[in-house]
Order: sequence, then C-alpha cells, then structure tokens
Amino acid sequence: MIHAAPPSQWLMWWAILATVSHTIGIFSALHAILKCRTSEGAIAWGLSLVFCPYLAIPAYWAFGKDKFTGYVRRFKRHQAARRDEWLEQVREVGSAAEPLRPDLDQARVGYERLADFPLTYGNQVDLLIDGETAYDEMFKAIGRAQKYVLVEYFIILNDGIGNRFREALMERARAGVKVYLVYDEFGCLGTGRAFFQEMRDVGVEVVAFAPGGWTKGRLQINFRNHRKILVVDGQLAHVGGINIGDDTIGLSPFYGLWRDTNVSLTGPAVQGVQAVFCRDYYWASGGKTIPEIDWVPLPVPDGPDAAVYVAAGPADQTDTGTGIFLNSIHSARRRIWLATPYFLPTAPVMSALETAVLRGVEVKIIIPFKRDILLAYLAAFVYLPEALRCGIQIHRFKPGYTHQKVMLIDDELCWVGSSNMDARSMDLNFEGNLVVFGERFARTVEKMLKLDLERCERMKPEDCPNSLPFRFAVRFARLFENIL
Repeated sequence: MIHAAPPSQWLMWWAILATVSHTIGIFSALHAILKCRTSEGAIAWGLSLVFCPYLAIPAYWAFGKDKFTGYVRRFKRHQAARRDEWLEQVREVGSAAEPLRPDLDQARVGYERLADFPLTYGNQVDLLIDGETAYDEMFKAIGRAQKYVLVEYFIILNDGIGNRFREALMERARAGVKVYLVYDEFGCLGTGRAFFQEMRDVGVEVVAFAPGGWTKGRLQINFRNHRKILVVDGQLAHVGGINIGDDTIGLSPFYGLWRDTNVSLTGPAVQGVQAVFCRDYYWASGGKTIPEIDWVPLPVPDGPDAAVYVAAGPADQTDTGTGIFLNSIHSARRRIWLATPYFLPTAPVMSALETAVLRGVEVKIIIPFKRDILLAYLAAFVYLPEALRCGIQIHRFKPGYTHQKVMLIDDELCWVGSSNMDARSMDLNFEGNLVVFGERFARTVEKMLKLDLERCERMKPEDCPNSLPFRFAVRFARLFENIL
C-alpha cells in the first residue's frame, strides 16, 4: 500500500526546489548582467531570473543567447592559406578602373569591413521581380549547371514549387553534377524528412543548419539561417528575399498577391556568395567537409556594377546585422527608400533614421498593410507613431503582402537581400545582402519601388489606434520583439 507523503515532507521538498531555483536564478542573473549587450536586456533578464526563476531560467538559457559560438573562426583557420590565395585573385580581377566618389568610398569601406570581402567591379546585377520571374531564371540556371550547384534557403516547402525545385536539383545530381544543399531546420519544420531524404538518395549532399544542442554550457536554439542563396558553377548567383514555396507566387489564400525581390549576379562578386555558402555548409556538416568548387573569378565583359555580398550573423565579432543598416543610413545624402515586411528597428537604427530626417534626407519605408505574424504586427505600433512624428514616411502596401528586403540610397547605392528591419535579423539570424554601387542598377530599383509606392497607402498618425486595449496589446507584443 502506497502512503502519501506527510505535508511537512512536501514543504521540505518545495523549500529545497525554491532554494535551488533562486540560487541558479541569481547566478544566471549575474551572467546576464555580464553578457547582455544592452542595459535594457540585462535589467529585464536580471529581474525575471531573480523574481521568477522557474520560468525565466529555461527561457534564458534557451533564448537569452545573442552570440552564436562560432564556426566562422574555425572555418577561417581551416581555410586560411587557401582563402588568402583566392582573395588575392578576386582583388586582382575585380579591381576598380577608377575610384568611387569620396562619400561613396566611405560607404564602400564600411561594407567591405562588414563583409570581410572586397567590393569588386565587372559585375552584372539584374532585378528579378516576384516569384514567377525569379523561379523561371533559377530553374534555367540549375538546368545549365555543368559542375556544381550550391543551394541554401531558410524555407523550402513540400508543395508545387518546392517539388519542382527538388526535381530540378535531383535531375542535375543524376546527370553527375555535384549538388550541395543547406536548409534551415526551423524554417523547414513542416517540410518533412522524407522530402530531403529523396534528394540524398540520388546523390544530393543535403545538410540541415540546426543550431540546437549545448555549446559551452548554453543552448543554441534561437538562431536561424535566413539566407537565400543559389550558385551555379561559381559564375552565377541568385540572392534576395524569396524562399521556395507556392506562397511566393500568390497561391496562398491568406496572403494573396506576394510581392518579393531577388537578383541574379554574374562576375567576381559571386565568389563572395559562394564563400559564405561554404562557411555555412562547413558548419552544418559538422566540420567534416567543404564543397569542391571553383574559386577562379571571372569578370563580365563591360560589367557595369560594383558589388559585394555582405553576410551578417551572430557568429561575427562585430554587430554586422545592425551595421549594414547603419552604414547605409549614414551614407544617405538625399533619400532612403526601404521595403521591409517588418518595422521593428533597434534603438540605434531608429535614431539613425530620425537623424537622417533631421539632415533633410527623404525617408520612405514600405511595409505590408496585411499582417503576417500577429505579435510582430502589433509590436510595430510601438515605433510607427514615433516614425510618423519625426517625418519618416510610412507607406503600407495594399494589394497583397510585401516580403521584399530592399534599400535604395540616393542615386548610386542600393542593396537587395534577406535582412528584415527587426532585432531578429540584426542580432539572431544569419543574413545576406548584395550591395550594389552604380547608377544603372539604382535606376532599376528606383523604378521598381516607385511602382510599389503607387500601390501603397501613406500612413497617417490617426491610423495608429489609441485605445487602451490596443496599446496594452502593443506593449505586450513588444516584450517578444527580440525573438519574433
């Protein structure tokens, strides 16, 4: 017969649990104070760990980490001699015929240091507007591959487009072309292992970017590889904001029309894209292998564009995710046009935008009218009233959902990539953006964004609801903005 423990024994066990939890909470709070990059983060974690350790301890050790214990340094050590050799080749092939203007040259230096890769000349960069155009070019490029295909996406869905994409890669693998694929484990949660196993079965080298597990005593499960990369034979790259799935061609009944942007790139800047892929593949494969690829850069005859692929992520020694926004904003003299699905700027970025307005820079930001993630939609209303008050123009895209990540600075500088204007992209995600210098490409981006603006409604201060329940919901949603 089993007898229940007496109340005094239960009290003793509760006292032990409380003592242990609060002790761990205090030491965790001290760790947060030492490690958190912002005073706000240190205060928030410190108080919750001391006063509510039962919930805060697992949350902190799973989600409180904002630096990814790094594979970048390990990859550089592994490839040090070889990397120096092909970097020299890239500089030689992609050197400038004439220097940039002094103001643009300062921006160039910033991007090069963020990328740890030189700006190269002799490139051809072309806009691919929306999913159907982008997929047509991607499938053509994959079908022409003779040596290898490098693929890295945050989301690959098991649907019509996803299966066409998979079949294209499998066909090349059967033809003897080396195919390497990195997918983000979190982004592809609903895709299913069988989807990727079929590719492995025909020779596609598939690895998951899965940062789960313990490293140096902390869980690393709060990081996402948000990059979108396709490289064919080391001579052609596709990068941008488009994932692989039917949503991106307007087949979602919830989103409807899906507005997105990719670019195709030929020229020596492709080497920077595939270098980032190799780094990610090296880590995702457990440091076991690096793809066998061609590092000889080829310029495009009369290529009009100077370009550099700026990768950012929590493994970097500096805050590259925030840096690409700040370097871009501080470079502006006349205008900043930005398209982003989420408007959740960090404090330094918000201050930079407000300062740009004070300098007389026109700031236009295109965001969706339709919500995607409810908490992100609500949290944006913390910043939208402030942005409107200081003179930032907010334009809400009405026909469907805009997912593109594009920034145009003045008349000669722009970037297209995967970075959203939110804390997750700046602090926790692995991102990549192609920065392009040149009037020709900037004019095409300007034309594209003008057409988008014509389909937008300019936001007014009265469009921000001010009821007490809504303001409470907004402030509650803001608590989660660093992990949305």
